[in-house]
Amino acid sequence: MDLPRIFVIRERNHRVHNPFTEQKLALLGDVIRLRPGQTMLDLACGSGEMLCTWSRDHGISGTGVDISTYFLGAARARAAELGVADRVAFVHDDAAGFVAPTPVDVAACIGATWIGDGVPGTLALLEQSLVPGGLLLVGEPYWRIDSPDQAVVEGCGFTSRDEFDDLPGLVESFGRLGWDVVEMVLADGDSWDRYAAAQWFSLRTWLDANPDDELAGEVRAELDTAPALYVRYRRRYLGWGVFVLKRR
Repeated sequence: MDLPRIFVIRERNHRVHNPFTEQKLALLGDVIRLRPGQTMLDLACGSGEMLCTWSRDHGISGTGVDISTYFLGAARARAAELGVADRVAFVHDDAAGFVAPTPVDVAACIGATWIGDGVPGTLALLEQSLVPGGLLLVGEPYWRIDSPDQAVVEGCGFTSRDEFDDLPGLVESFGRLGWDVVEMVLADGDSWDRYAAAQWFSLRTWLDANPDDELAGEVRAELDTAPALYVRYRRRYLGWGVFVLKRR
């Protein structure tokens, strides 16, 4: 059980595997008013930057779960670097269906709602690990325009407009599911650029070092098309944010 190699090649130099800068991640930790001693579960945690930096900055403890052995190795190294390895742990497991053995104060899935087959299922999964009155954090894309045409949808890398909602529709959907939106931090053009453009550098440096690898053709094809597709479509039409929810 692991991520396909192409994902690791593309994002191996990322600390945050979403269109969030480290500054926005820190802002999110501030606005949810974390306190020393609180506990957290981070499903599909990637390289563990959120859990590690929040443990350092706010004194929380917690567990991150991911299927990528590479990213979990980076997460454990980051925890040691920041001096929080005694407060955070990382588990190699499928986040889909993972429930914390002891309920936590904050349960998060940032940019990976496929683990619950969408937002409703992911919120239901996260709630199983949450103490009464705790906070859910969910990171999710949304359309910046109401009804993108099929060229926009495919240019952003998807097959159907219905894979995501627009921002008002997404926020309203949380209410229909019984959750209050109590905070949010949204990506902007710069944070999108840091996420997407850094991938191209990682792809190119990998390709330069591995021209005969079996994935070299796939990487070359992505480098040929990804920058133009990004600036034409994804940067203009796709938003992304983290929404902080509390059960009504």
